[in-house]
Amino acid sequence: MSKQKLMEKEIESFDFQSGGEASSQLKNMLRKLGVDSKIVRKTAIVTYELEMNVVIHSEGGRLKAAVSAQELEIDVIDDGPGIPDLDKAFTPGFSTASDEIREMGFGAGMGLVNVKRYADKIDVESSENGTHVKVIIKLVN
Repeated sequence: MSKQKLMEKEIESFDFQSGGEASSQLKNMLRKLGVDSKIVRKTAIVTYELEMNVVIHSEGGRLKAAVSAQELEIDVIDDGPGIPDLDKAFTPGFSTASDEIREMGFGAGMGLVNVKRYADKIDVESSENGTHVKVIIKLVN
């Protein structure tokens, strides 16, 4: 089943000013397409968490979104340094964020936990060269 590209947006490392823009743009696109508000909310949570993980933990990356009649596919690819321990990264409260980031209100260790909670499918591949998170959100039951 072919998917239509909705968007692709670059995400800059430590750009807290622009953090959240990609998720907001995608949310607005889905609303215009008439996607159910519960699915739009799930998508906004997933994309915001992934986008902020790139801002906080990576050397920059990109968020891509494509849609078919059945599902939304979100791909977030960053340029490193990777996630050293994926099991720990999915543990509620575990974070490698610096004290400075935590003082800003980020890095609570719930990012991937929330993504897993709201995604219908998640696949994470990570190495020192970067991380690729692919999320599927079903548009129909």
